[in-house]
Amino acid sequence: MKEIMLGNEAVARGAYEAGVKVCSSYPGTPSTEITEEIVKYENVAVEWAVNEKVGAEVAIGASIRGARAMTCMKHVGLNVAADPLFTVSYTGVNGGLVFCVADDPGMHSSQNEQDSRNHARSSKIPMFEPADSSECKEFTKYAFEFSEKYDTPVLLRLHTRVSHSRSIVETNEPLPQVIKDYVKDSSKNVMMPANAIKRHVVVEDRTKKIIADTSADNGKVGLHRVEMRDTKLGIITAGASYQYVRDGAPNASVLKLGMVWPLPFDLIKEFASKVERLVVVEELDPFIENEIKANGIKCEGKELFTLLGEYTADMVRCALTDDPKFEKGIELDKLPNTPGRPPVLCAGCPHKGLFLALNRLKVQVMGDIGCYTLGALPPMQALDACVCMGASVGMAHGFDKATDGADSKKTVGVIGDSTFMHSGITNLLNAVYNESAITLIILDNSITGMTGHQQNPGTGKNIRLKDAPSLDLEGLCRSLGVSSIRVVDPVETYDCEKVIKEELEKDVVSVVIARRPCALIPTGRAKKGVEVSLESSKCKSCGACGRIMCPALVIGDDKKPVIDAESCNNCGLCVNMCKFDALIKGVE
Repeated sequence: MKEIMLGNEAVARGAYEAGVKVCSSYPGTPSTEITEEIVKYENVAVEWAVNEKVGAEVAIGASIRGARAMTCMKHVGLNVAADPLFTVSYTGVNGGLVFCVADDPGMHSSQNEQDSRNHARSSKIPMFEPADSSECKEFTKYAFEFSEKYDTPVLLRLHTRVSHSRSIVETNEPLPQVIKDYVKDSSKNVMMPANAIKRHVVVEDRTKKIIADTSADNGKVGLHRVEMRDTKLGIITAGASYQYVRDGAPNASVLKLGMVWPLPFDLIKEFASKVERLVVVEELDPFIENEIKANGIKCEGKELFTLLGEYTADMVRCALTDDPKFEKGIELDKLPNTPGRPPVLCAGCPHKGLFLALNRLKVQVMGDIGCYTLGALPPMQALDACVCMGASVGMAHGFDKATDGADSKKTVGVIGDSTFMHSGITNLLNAVYNESAITLIILDNSITGMTGHQQNPGTGKNIRLKDAPSLDLEGLCRSLGVSSIRVVDPVETYDCEKVIKEELEKDVVSVVIARRPCALIPTGRAKKGVEVSLESSKCKSCGACGRIMCPALVIGDDKKPVIDAESCNNCGLCVNMCKFDALIKGVE
């Protein structure tokens, strides 16, 4: 049967058809939908892990036991999972083991543009890269077979455009879930130095065998494909870049790589010998280009293209011509007068009032990864720094230690509840243990918000929305040694300001939990028919309510607020900001 599927949906289907038994992941755009789609297959043990390292270790354990297992993450999540990734390359597998990683060229929802192919090379793990939804399914299915055949974990590299594009997929009946026998083998699975030294030899021999097998069958082992057309120009490419090449240079001969590490150098040399000019088209790093040149094959690449962002078919076409509209693949004549669409926090977002309080306090705010990173933008303009998941706590502690405690009275860390569980807990323990005096604010909005409202250990539900144990944040913080814990409603912005100011004066680690559900989940939505209204006679047209930049409130021609009842979530932040009682919150 044929269906139109999202690339991520097709990966989930491929895993299901391959007989996957366990999938443990952490949500991260653009990879999230893979795990969300696997949920519909009831016989798969699927879960949201608290972070990518944990998800990888769960999958590794399932693989050693004999089940086919998978873990999914975005590119920065692979950094978190790198510790087990590099060592499982040595142990190998029992049941097939696949790491799905989705890169984000253009940084649509990420803090960097790292190229995950570098992880494949460094960890010595084969990596496949599909170019459309059909290949997403087939490559995933094949990856499990490949994993077991060569006793190796496999990386499947996705891309924002492949993950979030739709194309036709032919579905098949799933293979039965097979749990292989487990045989204790400490020499293979216990990576103490004496064993690891021997396993490294196995890894290097495995890589040689994969390269040899790819060459022996003319590329079929690596899912490579040669498309000979005009021999004046030959292009080597993979993944989403292949789609740009087919549209931008339709007459060129193409070597489309399926496995992007290790590379099939015999096949590449043969292809290069058949074309007059060889060009490598790849986004981000010159990964393939550098490897080809290192093997003595002449080619062009990044001298024609940019290291930055995504490519397009026009960029490929113009990079291979003399069109003055482009310079090294960067479009110079962007559409004029295109209105900007700045990111804003949602109407009723519980984070805004808290950040407005921090702005008024003029404190240094170490931020973190989540919706609340937008606290760096107007009108809050509160964040000073944001690096990676969980770093806010450590950075605040670093401020404190760098100044011998002088900055503890004017520095806070801000972290979401899901991010705190991901990688903030150990940082908080470290701050307590090393006698810091920081104030940490945990934004508890009862969900993993930024990636689309996934459950986490604090929500009381699992990935299938069944009841699950719910984390007691206050109890956890107490168990870590935090002696001062306060809970506030972030919409009560002036109360927040008062509480934070009091906590900053303390000479110990303190925690403020700003608790209110996300405005987009059922428990955070206003009741139907309840809204904020304006008593016009009291309004002084001061504009204070408009300065909070709520999407549900605009300032009209008469300088008075106009409230969109459909968008308004009745949170009451604008009411709290009004000094003249002109705005009235409806009774819930």
